[in-house]
Amino acid sequence: MLADAARGFLDGAAPLTHLRGLRDAGLTHDPALWKNMAAMGWAGILVPETTGGSDMGHAAAGVLAREMGRTLVSCPFLGTAVIAVTALRQVGDARAGSALAQIAAGERLYALALDESAKFNPQAVETRAEKHGNGFRLSGRKRFVVDGAMADRLLVVARTDGGLTLFDLPADRDGIARTPRAVIDSRDVADIRLDGAEATGADVLGKVDDAMAVLAPALRAGQAALAAEMSGLAAGAFAMTLGYLKERRQFSTPIGAFQALQHRAAHLWCEIEITASAILNAGRMLDADPANAAMAVSLAKARATATAQLAVQEGVQMHGGIGMTDAFDMGFFMKRARVAAEWLGDYGYHANIVAQARGF
Repeated sequence: MLADAARGFLDGAAPLTHLRGLRDAGLTHDPALWKNMAAMGWAGILVPETTGGSDMGHAAAGVLAREMGRTLVSCPFLGTAVIAVTALRQVGDARAGSALAQIAAGERLYALALDESAKFNPQAVETRAEKHGNGFRLSGRKRFVVDGAMADRLLVVARTDGGLTLFDLPADRDGIARTPRAVIDSRDVADIRLDGAEATGADVLGKVDDAMAVLAPALRAGQAALAAEMSGLAAGAFAMTLGYLKERRQFSTPIGAFQALQHRAAHLWCEIEITASAILNAGRMLDADPANAAMAVSLAKARATATAQLAVQEGVQMHGGIGMTDAFDMGFFMKRARVAAEWLGDYGYHANIVAQARGF
């Protein structure tokens, strides 16, 4: 029922033409669309009922993310409603409760400022938080901060004397400079420079020197939801390809009647279904046993990355020459698949986690 409701809304409010219109207008997101999503409860899908959410769980968040992937919706769902909410829930104090309520109401947006190198590596943090009086001064540079230009607040990971510390900072604080970057999938991405930005003890999310106690569950939640989005992307690209196979004719015959193309389409369908099962399992593990969900999440992200890549490659090839043109929408699927493959860990990163968990 949730999937049907989400699909019905997104087909009308955010079809592929919506993303094309944003791209052509030089925009990365539609604030009115996010407000409507929040009004339907999507921003609060993981927020406790006591702070205005529905607390439906990670499997439900994956359902929404999958439907967003089908039409390549550009919105702050992953960064705010999944990653930030999961991090804030690990803290559970009054300040976190207020932030959760604002997120559920669609009044606050977050971005995770973690990556500093070309590849995802949560431990490779060189941004420093030096002791200054009763607080800290942060200096360093963050790269590939998704939703970094639109966010009201930033979750910044910095190195302190005894490890890593997670800070919850207003994005407009003195000493924070944001530079939007153009990316191929037309989303909001920014580089962030911290030049002596001040933070107090109240800005620390969790405990000093123990960022991962708060951040690790949030990263797993984001990876699972991103995998679900990629699964929807693959399904959307496959549906477009299947429609073309039924319509395009060669030698007075629909090309979908050619057995070679049928075999390729059947193989892709099987891969999409298997990946969907892995993603459902990841959501179930995050809801039922989050402390032991790492392998299920990494399996889902690795499979989703491979399946999305296969779906867009087959889509472009089966469409022939038109599949390579910007006038046709398949290219949007390919570009998003490429960026999503890198965010929060690529195939190799997650395949390695699965291999280690299995004793290899």
